[in-house]
Amino acid sequence: MALHQILFDETEATTTRYIGFFGETTRFDLMITTTEHFYGKKVVTNLQTGRTAILNEKDAANVPYLLETFQLHTEEEANELSEFLLSIL
Repeated sequence: MALHQILFDETEATTTRYIGFFGETTRFDLMITTTEHFYGKKVVTNLQTGRTAILNEKDAANVPYLLETFQLHTEEEANELSEFLLSIL
């Protein structure tokens, strides 16, 4: 039997917000979890694809990062997501 060395094991009450919106080119269904575990950053999940990122405002403003991380099809989609996230984070 393999030994597992646990790095952390914490339980925390979090707040999760579910938001769906239409941009100019696509629809986004997001789950945004607020936790103390990531130093004030939010855990953002695209519910359509399951892609997740840990973001703060600086990360949300980084359009190329959002494009790659959420595997969006166009820069326009990434811009729409960035603008929306900046309005709510």
